[in-house]
Amino acid sequence: MGRYPSKEGCRNTPLEVSIRARISYDRVRGVILQRLFSTFPDRWPGFGLLLMRLSLGITLIYLGATENMIEAAAGVFVIAGLWTPVTATVAALDQIWMASSLSSSEKSAVLIHLLLGTLCASVAMLGPGAWSVDARRYGRRRFPPR
Repeated sequence: MGRYPSKEGCRNTPLEVSIRARISYDRVRGVILQRLFSTFPDRWPGFGLLLMRLSLGITLIYLGATENMIEAAAGVFVIAGLWTPVTATVAALDQIWMASSLSSSEKSAVLIHLLLGTLCASVAMLGPGAWSVDARRYGRRRFPPR
């Protein structure tokens, strides 16, 4: 016999149901966030990602000021490291669309857009790094095992 009475045959109170639902939601949300932002490397790898984000973002802002507002907005978000996987994916799709819409006589412009699309896809897959808004919002947390 323990200190607490047996709960056999008793119904859960709304508070207990709410707490259990919240815990299961947090676990699912944690797994999704863990998969979305797999790592937030710091030190040299994080610095490398920061340099990559800065160079990509500045280039997107520069080109977006004359061509496309989606590029400019994506550049700002990439530099800040805010919603990096989503923003970089949208920017990559935009760059590939721009490269495919150019004529073959503008070969250097096509190659620049393909390079930028590849860099955007790389940033989307690698994540923002430790020095980003995403790292502050979703930073390194331990998620309980399932």
